[in-house]
Amino acid sequence: MQSKSAVSLLGKATQALTSARVLLDLGDVDGACNRAYYAMFDAAQAALLMSGVPTPDALGKTHRGFINTFSAYLVKDGPVSKELGRQLKRAEQMRLVADDNGESVMQTDAARLVLSAELFVNAMQSLFFNNTA
Repeated sequence: MQSKSAVSLLGKATQALTSARVLLDLGDVDGACNRAYYAMFDAAQAALLMSGVPTPDALGKTHRGFINTFSAYLVKDGPVSKELGRQLKRAEQMRLVADDNGESVMQTDAARLVLSAELFVNAMQSLFFNNTA
């Protein structure tokens, strides 16, 4: 298994975001929610790696554990706003509804999630990848 790099994870996040937009346009709201969440998840992983988290094990073994790690390292006392941290948590909840609960997400909620994902991915890129000056 190839180890994940921050750059490859950001690339995956960007691709997932593109897929989320396409799926939303096609009316596949559950698929759009899934891809929007994974765009955020991959961007958050990339941000943690770029921030110098001490060990890959700190990324957590579950999605909830990962989100808690992200919050502890980058939201609580870090550069990521509390609102962006909340958006990641909301995205996980919506993905669970879309993927696991047998329910569908409403079109307006899915559209909001895709927009949140776009803002989140852009924020992670700006905060952790554009500081090359």
